[in-house]
Amino acid sequence: MRRFSWLHVPAAVTYLFLYLPIAVLVVMSFNAADTPYRLDGFGTAWYAKLFADRAVREGLVNTLLVAAGATVLSTILGTLLAVGLARHTRSKVLDAIALAPAVLPDIVVAIGLLAFYTAVQFTLGRQSILLAHAVFGTAFVAAVVRTRLAHVDGSLEEASRDLGATSLQTFVRITLPSLAPGIVAGALLAFTLSLDEFVIAFFTAGPRDPTLPIVIYSMVRFGVTPEINALATLLLAVSFTFVLIAQRLSRLTESL
Repeated sequence: MRRFSWLHVPAAVTYLFLYLPIAVLVVMSFNAADTPYRLDGFGTAWYAKLFADRAVREGLVNTLLVAAGATVLSTILGTLLAVGLARHTRSKVLDAIALAPAVLPDIVVAIGLLAFYTAVQFTLGRQSILLAHAVFGTAFVAAVVRTRLAHVDGSLEEASRDLGATSLQTFVRITLPSLAPGIVAGALLAFTLSLDEFVIAFFTAGPRDPTLPIVIYSMVRFGVTPEINALATLLLAVSFTFVLIAQRLSRLTESL
């Protein structure tokens, strides 16, 4: 049994500060009252109203389409980028450039992408958001896959080439299966980030295809309602689930 330590107190206070508002939000999403600030019984009426909202449904569809497309692109590009940087072109400068979209402020990436779309006269819409999300998603996937690559025995790839396999055959039969846990973890992380991302989507979205975070922002501008609480709770549950799965896969990656 662990002894009590006063060092646990600031940790507990920190966790309480971080997660108490989220817990309150979840509880208030089941509020039977018409106001989000007073709990008056429990019910699921706001969830039913949420699913009946056409703007929310359309925003959810746009978000899922963007997240799915961005995940596919970022997973492919991020995996190839990680393998190329780790196995073929080792450069600290290229490493920094590859990870830059993940560490730069969202507002900087958003303004840069908007300026680029304007310069090339690219039509803003679902496709522009998808490509924008793939930009920073690629950086996160590359980082996760590179972590997995550090635990892959490079001698297996050398043995495959010594036995007459081409570089493509070695990649498909040896490298790719070894990277599978890291690739899946990176894909789940990219999907979760795209699902919740607002700033970049706000700058690169067209007027007709808003994502769900943009819809939430437009709803919050007129005041927080229990419907917003219900929507936030669902997003929280989905994001939390994907993050847990990605974290679990990352731990499996490090232990293999």
